[in-house]
Amino acid sequence: MSPSKPIKFKYFYQQFFSHISIIIVAFLILSLLFAHYVENLVYQNKADELISYGKAILTDMKETPFATKEIMNQYSTVLAARKMSFSMFDEDGNLYLVGKRGPAIKGLSDKEWKKITEGQTLIVQSDFKRFGQEGVTFVVLPYHDNGRFVGGILLTSPISGSSDMIRQINKFLLYTILIASAVSLLLSWFLSRIHVNRIKRLREATSLVSAGNYHVNVKSSNFDEIGELAKDFNHMVDKINTSMEEIESLENRRRQFMADVSHEMRTPLTTISGVIEGLRNNMIPEKDKEKGINLVSHEAKRLIRLVNENLDFEKIRSNQIQLFREDIQLLEVLEIIQEQLLLQAEEKNNKLIVDVEPDIMVNADYDRLVQILINITKNSIQFTTNGTIWLRGKMNVNWVIIEVEDTGIGIDPNELENIWRRFYKADISRTSNPYGEFGLGLSIVKQLVLLHNGEIEVFSEKGKGTKFVIRFQKIH
Repeated sequence: MSPSKPIKFKYFYQQFFSHISIIIVAFLILSLLFAHYVENLVYQNKADELISYGKAILTDMKETPFATKEIMNQYSTVLAARKMSFSMFDEDGNLYLVGKRGPAIKGLSDKEWKKITEGQTLIVQSDFKRFGQEGVTFVVLPYHDNGRFVGGILLTSPISGSSDMIRQINKFLLYTILIASAVSLLLSWFLSRIHVNRIKRLREATSLVSAGNYHVNVKSSNFDEIGELAKDFNHMVDKINTSMEEIESLENRRRQFMADVSHEMRTPLTTISGVIEGLRNNMIPEKDKEKGINLVSHEAKRLIRLVNENLDFEKIRSNQIQLFREDIQLLEVLEIIQEQLLLQAEEKNNKLIVDVEPDIMVNADYDRLVQILINITKNSIQFTTNGTIWLRGKMNVNWVIIEVEDTGIGIDPNELENIWRRFYKADISRTSNPYGEFGLGLSIVKQLVLLHNGEIEVFSEKGKGTKFVIRFQKIH
């Protein structure tokens, strides 16, 4: 037995029927309330009119009891013209004065009669039983003489006129509902179509993104939730696009990294392999064998440095390095750097000058600070010949500032941002040199400075020199 297919109910019809059903229910409720209100209003007006006539008759008869017959005739004529009638009854309910076509009081319940005898006005808006086939509105007003119930007056009016009026109002109300329903139908269809089209555009854009097109953009707004959804969709696509570019950039960097590592390893490995093959085949003269072994040792150490620097860089980048910060006299550190590198500087006929006040203290990890300054100073020595290298220290309100400035060959402005990249080296440094040979030194320097929550900048002018500026936050 094959599974039954799920029933699909298009969103357009969901929107359409929900709109129209709400409108129809609202119309029905309002129409019923309005019809009920109008009906009550019409009957209440009729009852108020009968009460006013009843009170006038009782007042006139009380003030001029000797003209009862004239009063009866006068009001009979007036009320008959309005299709109304009245009659008067005594305390037992027996008629004793009757206007034209005046009805006999009958069919009152005990509760209604008690209400009258207690002095309350009885109002019945519509009645089809007690006064013949034609429905009437009737009121009964009690009459008291010196506080004693002595009878009352009954007034009736046919409800046919009121019913016609109510029927006419209901008729116009029905026409209004039909016209409003037709307009609502068109409006619901129009609004539903707008919403569905907006969702369709989002669905089509989503399909394009799933197909790999990350440059899709849909019209957005802050008007409603669909507009905000479109805005979020555009933001999501932008993020995906950015992520894809980053992934592509990382992939390119990974390939570049593999190429650089291969390049850096190939030279020493080729040298080592060549020397070993020469020794094995006795192709190296006896007097040059020790020189070859020293060369193999040198290239093996070079490979070890490459591996160690890579491991160090990855540890720093992944925050696996723990800093042991302390207050260090900057003069002492710079003098140690000067002492360690003075010989290398003099080999290139460079001067290495320290310029710092003895009271300047820097809060840093001692070993890592030395590592930072050794790397930068070696870089300056590497690219300076017959020049001067300054190691300066100063401070302001918030920072301790260390400057390493040289009068070397400088760096091309287009390459300044690239010097922090791993394995990046300008062409000139591709030649064999003893310091920073793998292009990892400055990358490690920057990561270590950031690890100290510090800042590092480089300023350089081609042919005039380079200045590195390092800032460490001052601990107050």
